[in-house]
Amino acid sequence: MLIDRYAPGTYRSFEDFQEGFQVQVTENFNFAYDVVDVLASESPQAPALVWCDDKGEKATFTFGDMKRWSDRAANAFRAAGIGKGDPVMLILKRRYEFWFCILALHKLGAIGIPATHLLTRKDIAYRNNAAGVKMIVAVNEAPVVRAIDEARKESPTLQVAALVGGEAPGFLDFSAALESAPEDFTPPEPGTRNDDTMLLYFTSGTTGYPKMVQHDFTYPLGHILTAKYWQQVQPGGLHLTVADTGWAKSAWGKLYGQWLCECAVFVYDYDKFVPRDMLQVIADHGVTSFCAPPTLYRYFIKEDLTQFDFSRLKAAAVAGEPLNPEIYSQFLAMTGLKLKEGYGQTELTLTLGTYPGMEPRPGSMGKPSPGYDIDIVDEEGRSCEVGEVGELIVRTGRRQPVGMFRGYYRDEARTASVWHAGVYHTGDTAWRDEDGYCWFVGRTDDIIKSSGYRIGPFEVESALLEHRAVLECAVTGLPDEMRGAIVKATIVLAKDYEPSEALKAELQEHVKQVTAPYKYPRTIEFVSVLPKTISGKIRRVEIREQDA
Repeated sequence: MLIDRYAPGTYRSFEDFQEGFQVQVTENFNFAYDVVDVLASESPQAPALVWCDDKGEKATFTFGDMKRWSDRAANAFRAAGIGKGDPVMLILKRRYEFWFCILALHKLGAIGIPATHLLTRKDIAYRNNAAGVKMIVAVNEAPVVRAIDEARKESPTLQVAALVGGEAPGFLDFSAALESAPEDFTPPEPGTRNDDTMLLYFTSGTTGYPKMVQHDFTYPLGHILTAKYWQQVQPGGLHLTVADTGWAKSAWGKLYGQWLCECAVFVYDYDKFVPRDMLQVIADHGVTSFCAPPTLYRYFIKEDLTQFDFSRLKAAAVAGEPLNPEIYSQFLAMTGLKLKEGYGQTELTLTLGTYPGMEPRPGSMGKPSPGYDIDIVDEEGRSCEVGEVGELIVRTGRRQPVGMFRGYYRDEARTASVWHAGVYHTGDTAWRDEDGYCWFVGRTDDIIKSSGYRIGPFEVESALLEHRAVLECAVTGLPDEMRGAIVKATIVLAKDYEPSEALKAELQEHVKQVTAPYKYPRTIEFVSVLPKTISGKIRRVEIREQDA
């Protein structure tokens, strides 16, 4: 198998796996040539990408197809003036052209910048100027076209804007360029090196301007852990990760690790999430492994899952926020599958996970991944005791995990602020139980210090979400003269529920019954919508600012 060339070995237990697992990083590794083109040579008819949309359209691409289309795309980019080191932004949603384009950029040694279609003119202009974007390839949708067109006036480095799926004045028709481009592609000389920049991801942080996370050409190898050992994809299988190609989660679940394992990637292209539709698609196509955030599972368990044939589904993973135990239990009862949680950041690969040989503990991130030297430390930098909340850090003085970012692009000061003295500070807080499982608490600036207690927002939010009246919620600290801060819950109610003082009291009592009573929200505010980042993360900082 291809993956054995990069991560050989079998393991008798999780401890054996944690100690023995290693990634073999080859010289001048390039995923497009060394994985996709190799598979195109060895297994040209094996499915690589199975695509469908919510309008009934379908397409399947083999590894042989992927080589041909990526070579064509590389020639089309080259004709547009793109070469090694040139930054190119891809705003392609779940269009299958994304895979042609990202592989083509790898082949050229250009820098791929996946981005969401939700970006505004201001967002695009900022990214163009921060990264020196030379070309954009985007979907032909009116809001996206308009935003790019307006951003051009403020983007001196942008030379070419192109569209797939149609034409617009002033835009290159990239679909036509792909069709007319020759299949014979000559790789550039010199080729890429391992430390060349391959990807830039703009993180949608909850404060300040987005950071540019810089990954080199070894990054795909870090996702062997993600795909083979956490998502548990299988050779010849079909894996679905629910993510738009604009987010780093797409790199985790729709490309690198899956193809290293010779597992096909399944893509469901939709505009509006309808739980029953997605469940039907998973059943109809025989998806074998699945990964999604807890929110989707929350919707799934409200459906009658016995109506769907999940006989081929063998593994399900979850990440993005702590998993509510009730969701875990109900999904297990309905499907027989134990949800495997994991944790990571755009800057990292899978940092902690629920791996084979481990019994899942709902709400826990799992245990440290092989290759990651993880610790939880207090404000003085001392390792925390069992049960003590502190900041999750990665020690890199002795070893640096394969796939870890190289720093923030063009921002040495910001890099140094989080990664110095051989320690990377995640900015996330957690605690460790007596068996080594780690439990997420919140961002360092989200921790609520009330009457000497340290309260993480997620544990209170998880308790509230178990109540049938709560659709969404955000828990923050509200300044208090006596206690320092009190717990506040900002809540979006589920359908058929109306705000009332009686409901507030009921929710407060519910939290006291589910978790430690001192954590209950002394203040509750009902709202119609929560403030969020462009990637959908709740902006607790905005709630705190409004309260202040």
